[in-house]
Amino acid sequence: MKPDTTHSGRITIASLLVALGIIYGDIGTSPLYVLKAIVGNRHIDETLVFGGVSCIFWTLVFQTTVKYIWLTLKADNDGEGGIFSLYALVRRYGKKLVIPTILGATTLLADGIITPPISVASAVEGFEMVVPGLPTVPIVIIILSLLFFFQRFGTQKVGVSFGPVMVVWFSLLLVTGISQVMLFPDVIRALNPYYGYRLLTQYPNGFWLLGAVFLCTTGAEALYSDLGHCGIRNIRITWIFVKICLVANYLGQAAWLMHQGQPFLQDRNPFFEMMPHWFLVAGIIIATTATIIASQALISGSYTLISEAMNLNFWPRVSVRQPSNLKGQIYIPSVNIILWLGCIGMILYFRSSTHMEAAYGFSITVAMMMTTILLSYFLLYKLKWNRWLVLVLLLVFVITETSFFVANIAKIKQRWMFLFFEFFIFMTMYIWYFARKINNRFTRFVDLGKYAPVIKELSEDDNIPKFSTHLIYLTKANIWNQVEEKIINSIFSKKPKRADVYWFVHINRTTEPYTLSYDVSELIDDKVIKVTIHAGFRIQPKTELYFKKIVQELVAQKELNLHIRPDGSTKYNAQPDYKFVVIEKFLSVENEFALKEGILLNSYFFLKELGQSDEKAFGLDKSDVEVEHVPLIYQPVQNIQLTRNQDMA
Repeated sequence: MKPDTTHSGRITIASLLVALGIIYGDIGTSPLYVLKAIVGNRHIDETLVFGGVSCIFWTLVFQTTVKYIWLTLKADNDGEGGIFSLYALVRRYGKKLVIPTILGATTLLADGIITPPISVASAVEGFEMVVPGLPTVPIVIIILSLLFFFQRFGTQKVGVSFGPVMVVWFSLLLVTGISQVMLFPDVIRALNPYYGYRLLTQYPNGFWLLGAVFLCTTGAEALYSDLGHCGIRNIRITWIFVKICLVANYLGQAAWLMHQGQPFLQDRNPFFEMMPHWFLVAGIIIATTATIIASQALISGSYTLISEAMNLNFWPRVSVRQPSNLKGQIYIPSVNIILWLGCIGMILYFRSSTHMEAAYGFSITVAMMMTTILLSYFLLYKLKWNRWLVLVLLLVFVITETSFFVANIAKIKQRWMFLFFEFFIFMTMYIWYFARKINNRFTRFVDLGKYAPVIKELSEDDNIPKFSTHLIYLTKANIWNQVEEKIINSIFSKKPKRADVYWFVHINRTTEPYTLSYDVSELIDDKVIKVTIHAGFRIQPKTELYFKKIVQELVAQKELNLHIRPDGSTKYNAQPDYKFVVIEKFLSVENEFALKEGILLNSYFFLKELGQSDEKAFGLDKSDVEVEHVPLIYQPVQNIQLTRNQDMA
């Protein structure tokens, strides 16, 4: 869900509840599995437990608080966050930034198929303490399937409860943690960075435990992506409360581990073990609800990510729906199916949260590294910070995240099948972006003013049957007096298209998320008109509705006459008719490709066939659309040698 961003900067009880309900789902449910993953089957001692908590605490300080809460949240694009918003801010400063952006977006999407199952499974497995031998896998599958099924209806009604539920969840973290710390206050020593240093340098294979430590901050990237939901100040204020709750719970788990009397954990979960037995069922229910909310936030974030990718030309156009009238809330059926299949595949393959812990974290490490690259450009070129300060910050984050990355590389063998999913997402974005670049190179623009007199003459030639009252072409030309050459050819070639008014509509994708405005330029009054609609990269275009609204405004302001013609064509229906012409390219058989270009362009047109048609993508009614196909000739076949057979007669 997405609240009205017009109030996102205000600090109110409601806005703070929204932040708690949406922003912190992922990072807030980490105590369910992080310390359990660090200890694993290892012998419980002070170096391991105190060292693990120390690493967790300082990771939350440097990686979450400093990098994301303090620095990355500064990179708000008209109040919106996320890797595509950050890319939109800095893309002019480096052409090669497109690769880090694609990698970051790929790994963020990949996170969407492992975070829900590991979170929900960690909570549901708590019921095994109440009902030994309970089959948790079917329960997790049912919960996840219901969650994905109800996406089509939106989350507006249940979303209002997210904040209060998460307040209960974080209060549970705080109370259970402090109850143990009060019994064993010596555990506070674990916050000393020396214990973290000892774990990484003196404990056998201690460095590789960073792969488990990293799980405590996996929600930081999603935190930035959800910036537009609540605003910077709401996030920063609520983070104080959230961080206190998280640290208190980790300390409580450490206290329980050091005093529970057993040398090994034996698959027990410290989070549930330190709860009083009479509260266990209620605690498990609260935990399960919190993980469902965390999963919901991640799923909604995936929809937003794909929507932005489409609007910035990183993803093929697919169907996007508005499940409710809540601003910014969208539902993408194809993404929903992919995520659902991925999540079910994860739980069926790994079977338990313990096994998923061994594969979790690699993707988000890569996403964070890519964000660091883009963030350094933002600090340097947008905020114009001192180069040396930016370099020092970059060095700190690179060392930290490279360490996490190396530690997570060990998880590759547990997640090999996961790489296919990431490879598919990466190649889809790469192919779509760079093939469109090639496609655009072969788009020739001409001066519309040069053809305006001939268009006017055609419009007034009653010997040619009228094609429509208003003939509208969608154009990529961002200069007011230019259109594609193929549009001119469409008007005059074969059967010339006569109309009363010729419109050329350009959709200008702005770097701001929610812009919606337009400009009008008349080359010939009431005859040849260029309209530029400025739409933010988070807006799903409804071009036909926008266009008709623009026409109504121009008529109301007496800037346009609707041409009640003397030929009787408006006698029975005074309403003007509209005809949109969409020109689609196809790959001509006349091409002879080199290997790379052939794979790139053939893959692009294959994806184009799988995706949404241009008329649907731009919000046009089929009854008002004429689709024309023109060939794309990239590398024409050379040196065709034909030999004529001699006449045998």
